[in-house]
Amino acid sequence: MDVHHWDEMYRSRDRVFSGNPNGVLVAETTDLPPGQALDVGCGEGADALWLARRGWQVTAVDVSETALRRAAAAATDVKDRVAWARADLSTTPPPASAFDLVSIHYFPLRRGPGHTALRGLLDAVAPGGTLLFATHALSDVVRHHDQDIDPADYYQPDDIARLLDPTWNVLINETRPRTTPPPAGTHHIHDSVLRALRLP
Repeated sequence: MDVHHWDEMYRSRDRVFSGNPNGVLVAETTDLPPGQALDVGCGEGADALWLARRGWQVTAVDVSETALRRAAAAATDVKDRVAWARADLSTTPPPASAFDLVSIHYFPLRRGPGHTALRGLLDAVAPGGTLLFATHALSDVVRHHDQDIDPADYYQPDDIARLLDPTWNVLINETRPRTTPPPAGTHHIHDSVLRALRLP
């Protein structure tokens, strides 16, 4: 799943996703005061736009130039609140302690030696900030997964929770039914969610 894969996916149709923000993001951040947010793997920008329209300053990152152009075209009302950036956050860490919210939704974060990529994302959360990680529940993925992809290669919330040191407080670590229909052609009916607070 390299840059070419993602660009081809976005080029293959006019819109890949619904254009609505992820249900987990809406449920878990409505109570947070706006600040600086990092949207990891922003795709067509629905989460970044939702946050920006609620007063957040958002850095929205994706590897696909196609997705970023599409997202920016939809952001005319909040263009001063979203910075669109092409980068691979699995290899290039974001700035440390820079974000009040690091939002990682359905981002294929592969396990790696020393958990380097994950630790880069954790380090990006400022003291007092929130890490929000959501992915397809492992039970759904294992039952219906593509044989070319091993779900064990990717982080689940439990994996991340075990790596958090005492400077973190895990607020939520659970699997729950999706609040929105699964993407077309998939069987993803549950989300696994981790919400953690980096202590001030």
